[in-house]
Amino acid sequence: MRPTRTTTAKVSNYNENESLDSDLSFDHTVSSDEELEEWRPPEPKTIKTPKDPAARVKKVAAKRTAKPRVPKEPKVSRAPKPSVSKKPAAKPKAAASKIKNPGVSASFGTEKKWTDENCCENNSKTEAGDLEEGTVDKSGSDIGMKEERLSFIVSEAHKTDEWAAAGSSQAGPPLKKEEATEEDFTFDEPCLKKQKTCQGQRTTLLEPKVQSLKNEFSMNWDMAELLSSMACVEMWVCRNIIMLLREENTIPFIVRYRKEMINHMDADTVRDVQMIYEELCTLVKKTQSVIQTLKKDGVLTLELEQSIRSCRSADELDHVYSPYKKGSKLTKARRAKALGLEEAAIALMNTPHTLDLRAWVKPDTEGLSSVEEVATGMAHILADTIAKDPETLTYIKTLCERSFVTIQSSVSKTALKEKEQKQAAQDHNKARVEQNSNKDIDKFHLYFDFTCNIQRIQSHQTLAINRGENLKLLTVKVNIPDRVQNDFTLWCLNNRWRPKTFAREELQTIITNAVKDSYKRLILPFLTRNYRTKLTSAAEKESIAMFVRNLRQRLLVCPVRGCVIMGVDPGFRHGCKLAILSPTGQILHADVVYLHNSGQQREAEKLRHFMIKYSCTKVVIGNGTACRETESFFADLISRRFFNPLDVSYCITNEAGASIYSVSPEAVKEMPDLDPNLRSAVSIGRRVQDPLAELVKIDPKHIGIGTYQHDVSAGALKAALDGVVQECVSFVGVDINICSETLMRHVAGLNAGRARNIAEWREKNGSFINREQLNLVKGMGPKSYQQCAGFIRINPQTLNSVNSSSQSAPAASEKPLAKKSKGKTGASIPTSLNPLDQTCIHPESYHVAQRFLSLVGGNVDQIGSTGLRSCVESKVKTSCVEELAKAVDTTPETLRLIIDGLTQPPGFDIRQNFGQADFKRGIVSMSDLQVGAVLTGRVDNTTLFGAFVDIGVGRAGLIHKSNITLNKLPISKQRRSLALGPGERVEVQVLNVDAQRGRIGLDLIRVLQ
Repeated sequence: MRPTRTTTAKVSNYNENESLDSDLSFDHTVSSDEELEEWRPPEPKTIKTPKDPAARVKKVAAKRTAKPRVPKEPKVSRAPKPSVSKKPAAKPKAAASKIKNPGVSASFGTEKKWTDENCCENNSKTEAGDLEEGTVDKSGSDIGMKEERLSFIVSEAHKTDEWAAAGSSQAGPPLKKEEATEEDFTFDEPCLKKQKTCQGQRTTLLEPKVQSLKNEFSMNWDMAELLSSMACVEMWVCRNIIMLLREENTIPFIVRYRKEMINHMDADTVRDVQMIYEELCTLVKKTQSVIQTLKKDGVLTLELEQSIRSCRSADELDHVYSPYKKGSKLTKARRAKALGLEEAAIALMNTPHTLDLRAWVKPDTEGLSSVEEVATGMAHILADTIAKDPETLTYIKTLCERSFVTIQSSVSKTALKEKEQKQAAQDHNKARVEQNSNKDIDKFHLYFDFTCNIQRIQSHQTLAINRGENLKLLTVKVNIPDRVQNDFTLWCLNNRWRPKTFAREELQTIITNAVKDSYKRLILPFLTRNYRTKLTSAAEKESIAMFVRNLRQRLLVCPVRGCVIMGVDPGFRHGCKLAILSPTGQILHADVVYLHNSGQQREAEKLRHFMIKYSCTKVVIGNGTACRETESFFADLISRRFFNPLDVSYCITNEAGASIYSVSPEAVKEMPDLDPNLRSAVSIGRRVQDPLAELVKIDPKHIGIGTYQHDVSAGALKAALDGVVQECVSFVGVDINICSETLMRHVAGLNAGRARNIAEWREKNGSFINREQLNLVKGMGPKSYQQCAGFIRINPQTLNSVNSSSQSAPAASEKPLAKKSKGKTGASIPTSLNPLDQTCIHPESYHVAQRFLSLVGGNVDQIGSTGLRSCVESKVKTSCVEELAKAVDTTPETLRLIIDGLTQPPGFDIRQNFGQADFKRGIVSMSDLQVGAVLTGRVDNTTLFGAFVDIGVGRAGLIHKSNITLNKLPISKQRRSLALGPGERVEVQVLNVDAQRGRIGLDLIRVLQ
């Protein structure tokens, strides 16, 4: 017997942590739908002293319990790292003798597998060391606290996972991470997650909580450790986020009031961590269910249970569990095993010199009637084993990473057939139908002969190819070079799947045929599915990130306050619907005018009458049908000074979703006596008056942002967009006495039921005088109050303007009697006004705010005044924030928030830093454009391939992503994947004008601040 060989594959360069963020892992995904039942879990391994805590999943069957506990002291010594790859080599034979599971076929090349898996464990240990070193390095950095009033970073791009980069990380001694400066960025690559590193002591969990967390999940891996590696976030931050989420804290509350616990991460990063955490929790539940099922079926062994509890993804769990599922079809390998050829296949690899194929021939049995059938059955068993061997899959993946793998799309035969039928059709109706179908085909003409490197393909290209394939217009395939197959075959025959003893020529031919069959029938489809799945997953994440950023900037457009506005929903046959709105959004008048028929002068006089009667100087026109004609009509009237003495101007706004909202239950409840056609004009006008309050009434998918919304996961998109709406509403804040019930639903900690109860309490008892009165509302428990209180404002000016304010105090004292069962009494709820309730300061920090006011010599009645602001600024200059925080017994993060709340002027709105809608008095047509002309415009929408800019000619121009370069962007926007978002004002130059197709090409000159 020859000594055990160790393979030369790049096994140590690939491990589970490298691709955990991708949907499918090459090591742990079932090779094909046909071969679902054949895999058997790996046997437990006996390893003496693994230093990575994750390695403990491998050693349950071993009886040593003293030594493995010692290395659990993780972050102390890293000196042994350079020699980790040398340890496993001494253990393979001892480990191979421990295999006890009789249900698993005798594992061809067992010793080689043990060697490989030991290497993987040491590689995992090295990566854990990298993570720990990076953690220590970050904690000692000197990144300063960014002074800002916003509790989230609007300009921060959503991090996109690049699966293709997963294979580039190399095992070995960890490199010291260098701290990036503020200007350090890589524009063409996804930006790192936004994290600030605090200089003070970390706010970490107590050890009993950490231990209880481990015991509860009952897995062979640590939740926080795995979450840290998958989300690229420090482990102590992950532990804090897990506990905060388990305590039912909302993301807006965590980001604003628990900054020190999450290392100043923004809302997008916390949401990413939350999504990964929820996926892992689902995995834990599924693992428990699988274990119970296997236990009920009587097939659960200790080794199998440990393998299941070691799974780190749903795909890995399915890979382990699939051989034990009931009701799957019989594969070629299973049919061969059913004939009893498994023993012969084992002998073919272990003792081929003793194997006689004729001894297995049974003339009366189908599948064993000849030597050829016996050889074919053995080849099927061996091919199935090769396709499911982790080391083999790792090697083929490394070969693909070093090769030029491409994705190719071409027009499908079905599409060509439809095109030919259209050309041959004589009937007019049939020709028209085929013309519509042909129009869809022409949309994909860029992908009729498309080939791209799989690591360089853009996200929008992936989604477009997927859509064309779903419509049966495109045929897509992944091209892997033939060299990969040749190298793979040689490696299998000479290394991994080489017989242990001499094999005769006919037996060697069986092994060669099995390797080739395994690659062609099982491994190649497996690789193709994995590439396509990973590309789609990365593209969906990028698309959802674009949706999130566009929606946030659309919601945070600065409102137009203090003026009467006319909303216009343009139309031809049914006229233009008008709605005149007061400065507070109340409907003053609604009517229909026919501006594009005969009698335009009469309708113009009608318009002037309305404008002068209500002193309306702003007109908002929806960008739907007849928008351009309506804009021309108003521009002509303004140029002739038709509305004198009023100085009238107009703007164009996006009316996407207005028609859907006009017939929704919310619109019917809000405007029951108004015609649905007129409701859309009201919605268009209010979108400029207060975009946030109006757009939250509409499903985010209908607002007209982003691209490919029907090609991404509907659940993931809805969760992300709903989270953004909640963040925007919460961070802006709501005046509880005047905001709508619909807006209240999106405040952190509230839902539809609690918002309805608040509205009913307000209607019955009058205005809220302070935040504590929220505790009197039905369904408002301590946790709900904690989450929402900091985002709700009690504005004294609004309170004085409400007629029922005088009755609110006695009503409040009677309300608690109905809720005595919950321990709430009217005596505990004050009925006086608290000036701190108009700020962003959370009630839990009111006592700290009072101490700070005493320290600077101010009082609550001076909130927002110039005098208090100067006192605070002088105090901060003489003593740093950290020293002041110690003096008032709080954290620097909380004190900074208190300083913001005390110094911000009354009625402060974070949206005042964002641009308003652009009002104009003249019109420019597309025919007036000339190549080289320099214009200013506002970004209307951003996509994965560029930004569309409204330059006032009725058709948005496109700035291609290749023209958005670093030297044209301010530093604050250079870290973002596309750097532009809806609402941003830009200066552009016209590159080309295609009047026939209605396309305008633009080049970005600069972003206007």
